[in-house]
Amino acid sequence: MKKITLIPGDGIGPEIANSVVKIIKASGLDIDWDIQTAGSDVVESEGEPLPTRVLDSIKQNKVALKAPVTTPIGNGFRSVNVALRKELDLYANLRPCKNLPNVKTKFDNVDIIVVRENTEDLYAGIERRIDNDTAESIKIITRGASTKIAEFAFDYALKNSRNEVCAVSKANICKLTDGLFLESVREVSKKYPQIKYKEILVDNLCMQLVQDPSRFDVLLLPNLYGDIVSDLCAGLIGGLGVAQGANIGKDCAVFEAVHGSAPDIAGQDKANPTALLLSAVEMLKHINEHSYAEKIDAALARALGGKILTADLGGNAKCSEFTDEVIKYL
Repeated sequence: MKKITLIPGDGIGPEIANSVVKIIKASGLDIDWDIQTAGSDVVESEGEPLPTRVLDSIKQNKVALKAPVTTPIGNGFRSVNVALRKELDLYANLRPCKNLPNVKTKFDNVDIIVVRENTEDLYAGIERRIDNDTAESIKIITRGASTKIAEFAFDYALKNSRNEVCAVSKANICKLTDGLFLESVREVSKKYPQIKYKEILVDNLCMQLVQDPSRFDVLLLPNLYGDIVSDLCAGLIGGLGVAQGANIGKDCAVFEAVHGSAPDIAGQDKANPTALLLSAVEMLKHINEHSYAEKIDAALARALGGKILTADLGGNAKCSEFTDEVIKYL
C-alpha cells in the first residue's frame, strides 16, 4: 500500500480533502494517508504554520496531496506554499489548463501547460522597509534555476508530445534579470531542436491569451509572471475551482488545489472539490496508478455533465452531494 502525505489545510481545505479521499477509496485504490496539519490552525499550538514534522513526512513519503492553506495578507506568517517549495526544492510548478467536459467557458480550444519557476524571483522574500514611506523588494534570477526550469519545460514537452515552448518575460524593462532568464532558456532550447521555441513579453501574452488561447502550447515563466498567468489560464477553463497544480522537485512532489482556502464558506459544505480531485488524478499518474487515475477522471467527466453541480459551476449542490455523484459513476 502506497503511503502519501495528506495536508488537509484550513478553511474549506478539510472538506475538499475529505471528498477526494472518499473518491479515491471508492475507486478501489488503497492509500495509507499520513495526515499532517499545517497553516493558521497550528500556529497557536506549535508556534509556526509549517512544523518540521510536515516536511519530514513529505521527505519520507516523497509524494503529498495538499488542500488550501490560508496566507495572511500584508502581515502575519509567510506563505506555507512558498516555504514548502523552498524547503523541499520543488523548483517546478506545473499547471495544466485544459477545457473540462461540459464546463462552459468563452473558449473551447484551451490546452495550455504553464511551467513556472518556483523558488526565486520576487518570491525569494528579500524585502526591507527603508523608511515610513518607502519599501523595497529584491528580484533574484539565477542561471542555475532558470536553466533547471527550462530543462523541465522542454523535457515535459518532449515526453508529452507538445510542439512548442514559449518563454515569457519583461526583458525589455528588466534587462538584467529577465535578460538572464531568457539567455538561459535560449541555451537550453538548442538541445531540443524538435521543439519549436519562441519568446513573448508577458503583457502581450496576457492580451493574446484572452483573444485566442489556442495560439499557445507550453508557457515557460519566471515565478511572479507564472503565478499571475497560471490564474489567468485557469479563468479560461472555468476558474480556480477546476484548476489543478503540482510542485515538483528532484526528490519530492506536492500536488495541490491552487485556489485559496475560502474561509467565508468554510464548514458550509459549499466548496467545489474538482481542483483538488484533478490534482489527485495527476498524483496517481505520478505514482504510476494510471488505471485508477483514468477511472476517476472519467467519473468526474460524467458528473460534470450532470445537474448535481456546485455553485461555481452553475448549480446549487453541496460538496458532499457532488462527491457522491462522482462516486456514483465510479
